Amino acid sequence: MMRIPKPILVVVVLVFLLPLSGFGQYSMKSQDSLVKVLMNRHIAINQAKKTMSGYRVQIFFGPQRVKATEVKTDFLQIYPNIGAYLVYQQPNFKIRVGDFKTRLEAMKFLKELQPLYSTAFLVKDEVKLPEL
Repeated sequence: MMRIPKPILVVVVLVFLLPLSGFGQYSMKSQDSLVKVLMNRHIAINQAKKTMSGYRVQIFFGPQRVKATEVKTDFLQIYPNIGAYLVYQQPNFKIRVGDFKTRLEAMKFLKELQPLYSTAFLVKDEVKLPEL
């Protein structure tokens, strides 16, 4: 195996790396503009989406749509200011309530609901953005 003397190796490395240093500065500028474009696109998508990751309390699930609708109606009579949502995931209908940003907020509401809905539990879900 042939050994390359260190001074020659350093010169070879520098010859190959020096042109890349100028290229790196050019690509940084183009990356900055690309980042701005992607951030603006992300903001526009989020504004149109009007939802965020959060939590809801699931108070019912089962295959009977009529029963699910009854549970939702009963809930809305007790809590008219809390959103209630009917979700269908084959073969079950689910009633999920609330739009909570944090798990702590959802847990507090779950504790309040447990005397009425003993089988209620938390689920991670897409929730409506709060009104500003």
